[in-house]
Amino acid sequence: MKKTEKTPNLRKLRRSMGLNQHAFWSAVGVTQSGGSRYETGRVMSRPVRELVRLVHIEGIDLKRARGDHFNVGAELQRSNATLYKKLLQQSQARRAR
Repeated sequence: MKKTEKTPNLRKLRRSMGLNQHAFWSAVGVTQSGGSRYETGRVMSRPVRELVRLVHIEGIDLKRARGDHFNVGAELQRSNATLYKKLLQQSQARRAR
């Protein structure tokens, strides 16, 4: 989900992953009832939308992610954009297998 992309059908995404509402939404810090409201059309805030993207589309386990990891990634992107892009493409190719 890029900024310009429409938010996917969350219920369809969750079901395609074989997850119940509790498992899907708790992974991004949202209650089951809150997730249910998002699935039925409630407007989702940008931070929640980004968490859904990171966890359920990009496959990032937030339990394993730490601030340092994000800081290193951001610094690499600033200091060596070519290497950052190459590593990102390799990572995406690996996940697609």
